[in-house]
Amino acid sequence: MMLRIISSGNRKALDSLLAARGANLAEAARAATRIIEDVRRNGDAALVRWTRRFDGMDLRKEGVRVSRREITRAYREIPPKFLAALKLAAHNIRAVAERQVIREWGVEVMSGVRVGQIVRPLGRVACYVPGGRYPLPSTVLMSVIPAQTAGVKEIVLTTPRPARAVLVAADFLGVQEIYRLGGAQAIAAFAYGTGTVPRADKIVGPGNRYVAAAKKIVAPDCGIDFVAGPTELVVVGSRGNAAWIASDLVAQAEHDPDAVCLFFTPSASLAREVREAAAVAVAHLGMGVAKESLARRGAIVVTKSLEEAIALANSFAPEHLVLLDDAARHLDRVEAAGSIFLGAMSPVAAGDYASGSNHILPTSGLAKLRGGLSAADFGPGRRPAGARLFY
Repeated sequence: MMLRIISSGNRKALDSLLAARGANLAEAARAATRIIEDVRRNGDAALVRWTRRFDGMDLRKEGVRVSRREITRAYREIPPKFLAALKLAAHNIRAVAERQVIREWGVEVMSGVRVGQIVRPLGRVACYVPGGRYPLPSTVLMSVIPAQTAGVKEIVLTTPRPARAVLVAADFLGVQEIYRLGGAQAIAAFAYGTGTVPRADKIVGPGNRYVAAAKKIVAPDCGIDFVAGPTELVVVGSRGNAAWIASDLVAQAEHDPDAVCLFFTPSASLAREVREAAAVAVAHLGMGVAKESLARRGAIVVTKSLEEAIALANSFAPEHLVLLDDAARHLDRVEAAGSIFLGAMSPVAAGDYASGSNHILPTSGLAKLRGGLSAADFGPGRRPAGARLFY
């Protein structure tokens, strides 16, 4: 069965859903460590080897950086309405980012003593955009715009097998350097530098489990946003349109075979309807990746009550959380989620693309510690920014 239905009383099954995310990262860390050490020792030569192995591309012929000619050609090959969509999404994302900027302030704590905060943005940031099965120009906007809003001096972008839409989105935002690097080797290159790749102060952006593991490994030496691995979604509610609920689950599941998509509901009948609707959608659209991820890591959990469903969502601390109409009334019970979508008319895809909220979000339970990427992640940057004492 593509989506299994389990009871909330089956603790073993629930624990396995929680544990799967950490196990994935631990396994990937072994491979990522080997790649990172090779890049640190051998620089560009290692980048050439690993890129040929994983991406089937010869950097010696293609070049590490994308040329102006490739970007010009990309503009000719994108759909006519693509730029209009980019402008709308960029406007919304920038409007949100501007509210997130860390502001300077000062306060007189006692007579003659004034304490203030001075903000300095980072100098150089590398934005990672996954290659994967589908181009992600939205990730370009989600990573670059907050950095620009915070005043980062130099923003570069890296992506394996650069897609036309990604190149146009980056150029549209004024990014001057685009690298054709991906995977753990890209993270190592920007964390430590090579002959052709300058070191970055911080690396941001989502990726597969190997990218997530690599970011975690280099974190002591280079700033990162957080671990943003394969996508996660939890939907909570007892009433709703089964086809719409299934669409949200399937849309996230098609991102990656390691995606985790769950539906928590006290309604056994709705659980069965959603399972059937998901199977129909996957079969109709021929979505092999979604079928695999839903079968391996997806589940519908039938709970005793809506309150128990929300409590389970809190324990999972998902990247994306959808509260259906009846569950949305219990928003104050939610303790941890990267991004929350309220009601049946708030599809996760709206946040993934153009509503303005950032889709670069913590995974693997890290939503218990922080929210998604924001302009605040890019400043203050280097010390001695922060509190100062004035006389």
